[in-house]
Amino acid sequence: MDLSTSKTLERLKVVLREKDCPFFDDEDLLFYLSENGNDFNKTAYQCLILKSENTTLSMSGLELGDTSKYFRRLAQQYRKNNSRVLGE
Repeated sequence: MDLSTSKTLERLKVVLREKDCPFFDDEDLLFYLSENGNDFNKTAYQCLILKSENTTLSMSGLELGDTSKYFRRLAQQYRKNNSRVLGE
């Protein structure tokens, strides 16, 4: 792995909040980066959407909150903006 790829992975981990809420390993991130043509924003968006699955957990009176809305809000920062003039 070259230095720029390593820096991109570290940046993705920060954006994805991997330290606080681990979900992806390096191989996963490299896969999604490759699938998105090494485009950081597309990769961040896709991974945040994947990470936004419903995470509510309930067991014997213990309930952990759902983080899906949080990760969907983060994903919006990296979503491609399709605003353009439509053809006639």
